[in-house]
Amino acid sequence: MVSASEARLYTFSPETKEKLRKFRLGTSRAKDPQAVVYQIDKKTLEIAPASDDIYTDLRDLSEDLPDHSPRFVLLSYPLTLPSGRLSVPYVMLYYLPVTANAELKMLYAGAKELLRNTAEVNRIIEIGSEEELEGVDERLKAMAD
Repeated sequence: MVSASEARLYTFSPETKEKLRKFRLGTSRAKDPQAVVYQIDKKTLEIAPASDDIYTDLRDLSEDLPDHSPRFVLLSYPLTLPSGRLSVPYVMLYYLPVTANAELKMLYAGAKELLRNTAEVNRIIEIGSEEELEGVDERLKAMAD
């Protein structure tokens, strides 16, 4: 549950809210993974896309994640389950590198549930490194079983 103080502290522009909605609705039938990266502006505390890029390859995404700063990654990842059924989990990756400073960790920790609720994501997967990102498909398959 999002507390009132979190909702007052962090903000989303109307454009960002619309992008979140369009991404969620537009990726439910995607054939390839789709990921967008969100960051928090330290001065204004606005949560916004880090860029306009939509990643379809997790390797490209891992190369673009900063080494020392947390990020939120919204990920829609099509999977074929052992039953043959197609599943498209929509999750939020909470990228928290061990080298991030305490102030940034606190900033992102405070916004995690607010973004989860605003983006209408079911699950959050915490990752601490680029290597963990590359193994996220296995974690998604394990959750889907």
